[in-house]
Amino acid sequence: MKDTPYSRFGGEKLILRDELAIDRTILANERTLLAYLRSGVALIIAGVSIMEFSRADWYWTIGVACIPLGFITVVVGVSRFWRMRSSISVVRRQSSGSATDTTHEV
Repeated sequence: MKDTPYSRFGGEKLILRDELAIDRTILANERTLLAYLRSGVALIIAGVSIMEFSRADWYWTIGVACIPLGFITVVVGVSRFWRMRSSISVVRRQSSGSATDTTHEV
């Protein structure tokens, strides 16, 4: 297994406190993804608005710069979400592999 923040749990059966911590981490990961998406969409909308309603050339340049920054923000957020989700699922699979309850798989 590669070195992840969760590698210290390798092979051990997780107790309830650890299961709940993983559930909180999953929710935090989703919340972070939504924040990235919100920021990306806000940058894209700001860029289009600045380009539409401004008359000066330097405003238009700022608007043009906001649009790709918005798309980059979305891509970074989605990639971070998937990397963290795969790290969490490794721990969850190890935990459910030793237990019979598999209802909490990610």
